[in-house]
Amino acid sequence: MNPLHPFDEASRLTRRDDGVLVGRTSPAYWNFAGPFGGVTGAIMLRAVLEDPAREGTPVTMTVNFAGLVGEGEFELVPNLTRGGRTTQHWSVELRQRGQVLGTASFVFAKRVETWTHQPATMPQVPPPESIEPMDTTRWMAWLQSYEFRFVSGAPVLSRSIHDPLRGQRSVLWVSDRKPRPLDWLSLAAMSDAFFPRVLHARGVNAKMGTVSLSTYFHCDQEELEAQGAAPLLGVADGDRYSRNFQDQRMQLWGRDGRLLAVGTQMLWYDR
Repeated sequence: MNPLHPFDEASRLTRRDDGVLVGRTSPAYWNFAGPFGGVTGAIMLRAVLEDPAREGTPVTMTVNFAGLVGEGEFELVPNLTRGGRTTQHWSVELRQRGQVLGTASFVFAKRVETWTHQPATMPQVPPPESIEPMDTTRWMAWLQSYEFRFVSGAPVLSRSIHDPLRGQRSVLWVSDRKPRPLDWLSLAAMSDAFFPRVLHARGVNAKMGTVSLSTYFHCDQEELEAQGAAPLLGVADGDRYSRNFQDQRMQLWGRDGRLLAVGTQMLWYDR
């Protein structure tokens, strides 16, 4: 029997008799002081995907990180807020030791064929195999779980703030270091697999973390399956850094120039 992929192990859930789902943090996706936020969001999405009342596929995901999740078990409580002929609205709470440490909302929909238009265009970039991956072996564990091949805008760490500041836009190929076919969970996690823009701008590795993450899914099940384990092209940028907070926006592109997901988030930084 083949062992589970580390991502599947990290996102695995069991259901108690009372309907509450139980997960456990994974050292393979550990960040500074808690789990990688992308995996946390993916786990909360799994709570809905595995609910017997779920219908359709994900359209939107918003995760709010209310506190640090500690090592060990945590609980997830999904709730179908409202369902209709086309969409379902879900909420999920993540609890640990009696505290709510995360909340999420999801919209699922039964998608049908309609008029289609994509004015956005995928950047023209070299193929991933022509770019050396970034060496993340001495970084946090979750960064070692992915492979990053920067076309442009790689972070340059410094002991003091860059003068002048560096550009914040990054274009890169990203994939699981251990190959795994793309699915809704890994797409959700990769929507958070970008270095904070404030780090790119300043180069100083200060305390920072995501407080709210929103991802909007444009693809369907067939497009996910067609992607397989091939790298996604990611584009990330930011617009303002002020009073401890910065915004960040991203795109994730798949095969044939298809835009699979877009998203925004707000991050906190300490100085």
